[in-house]
Amino acid sequence: MEMSQIRYVLAAARALNFTRAAEECHVTQPALTKGIKALETELGANLFLREGRRVLLSEFGRSMLPHLRQIAEEAEAARTLAQSFRLLEKAPLRLGVLSTIGHMRLARFLARLQSGHPGMELAVSEGPLDRLREDLDAGRLDAAILSDLGGLGDSLRLTPLYEERYVVVIPPQHRLGGMNAVTLHDLSGENYVDRLSCEMREMVMRVCDGAGVSLYARFRSEREDWVQAMVLAGIGFAFMPEYSVSLPGLIQRPLVQPEVARKVALATMPGRPHAPATAALVRAAQSFPWPG
Repeated sequence: MEMSQIRYVLAAARALNFTRAAEECHVTQPALTKGIKALETELGANLFLREGRRVLLSEFGRSMLPHLRQIAEEAEAARTLAQSFRLLEKAPLRLGVLSTIGHMRLARFLARLQSGHPGMELAVSEGPLDRLREDLDAGRLDAAILSDLGGLGDSLRLTPLYEERYVVVIPPQHRLGGMNAVTLHDLSGENYVDRLSCEMREMVMRVCDGAGVSLYARFRSEREDWVQAMVLAGIGFAFMPEYSVSLPGLIQRPLVQPEVARKVALATMPGRPHAPATAALVRAAQSFPWPG
């Protein structure tokens, strides 16, 4: 059963005349007649009763007509969807974002992406690094923005975006606010707000231990908004990526001796062809003026 044959039958059912049906389908009458006959042979019964130049639907043809119409409608819907997919109209894009990545600069990037592709339908979900990698592998995400800790390039296709330093975030009137930069030893004995979701947390803790720096965690949370709110409330300081600080009133100072930084990248699965929306995302990421 071919779509052209179905179109011929539907046109002939409307016109009850093979000549006019052929004109509607932009084919010759012999081609239309041959296509309808081939479909009747495949189905094992006549769809039309031929009485000279007069054509009528058979009983079998009347029973088949709703099914053939449904096939034609679904085929047209599939063609429309495919065209929209190619043209990025109503094209879905599922983007994962590491929960510790600041949203302000990322929002500007996504706004530019959608202004260039207004038909794109973007769904953003946050999560930890392990879950983002799992969702990418399972096809639940098309792409993810995450921190490249080294070695990810072996399992993911990475597009570098930007690098950001870790800073010390403190409340107003904190004694460290008068410094231009803060060393780890300046922080020894200070009250600390622990960011449990930070993918670099263990590395920072090891650096502190190795430098003999003692930190007292008065508050712990996996939520970035709670961490910043508690710092602003005066509970203690926090280590944060510089572009993740979003709460007005917070003071940040560069962390030096040692400096700590992370690389942020756009990740997709290697060897997996990009859908049009994902390809547009990668192109936009490569041309966007990221900080630094």
